[in-house]
Order: sequence, then structure tokens, then C-alpha cells
Amino acid sequence: MNRLQFIIAIAIILFVAFALGWLARWLVNRFSQVSSADLGEMEELARALHDAEETRDQAIAYLQQRETELTNQLSQTEAELRAAMEGLREARAESEELRTYIEQMNQGTQ
Repeated sequence: MNRLQFIIAIAIILFVAFALGWLARWLVNRFSQVSSADLGEMEELARALHDAEETRDQAIAYLQQRETELTNQLSQTEAELRAAMEGLREARAESEELRTYIEQMNQGTQ
């Protein structure tokens, strides 16, 4: 192989390498390119996700508010129950005192 054939072989190899590089870049660019329909779909999905997050946040806020209300209502109901139980206890004690008094009066009259 003389000098001219060597130069031509190197030139062909370099041209083929250049062509393969250009083809690879074109393929990568072609497959990674996003179409306008895909962009529109991504926009729609982003909007739907944003709306869903807002709805979730509103639901969480409502549930926290409702939980607070129910906790307060439960505390009030428990306080009323304690007061009613205390009143019942006092009424029972008073009833027992009256029963004892009546029994003593009945025994005293006999």
C-alpha cells in the first residue's frame, strides 16, 4: 500500500465515522424530540395533578376541622356525663338517707 492509497483509506474511514456520528446524533434527536401533542398532554396531566393536590389539601383541612369539632363535642359530652353521674350519685345518697329516715320513723312509731 503506497502513500496515496493510505491517505484515501484514512479519508474513507474518517468520512464513515463522521457519517455514523451524524446518523447517531440525528437518531437520538429524533427519538428524544417531544411532539406538541405530548406537550399538551403533559400540560393537561400537570393541571389535573395540581387540581387533585388542591382537592386533597382541602379535604385534609376539612377533616382536621371536623376532627377538632368532634373532639370538642366529645369533651363536652364527657363533662355532661360526669355531671349527670355525680348528680345521680348524690340523688342515690339522698334517697338512701330518706329511706333510712323513713325506716327509723316507722320503727319509732311501732
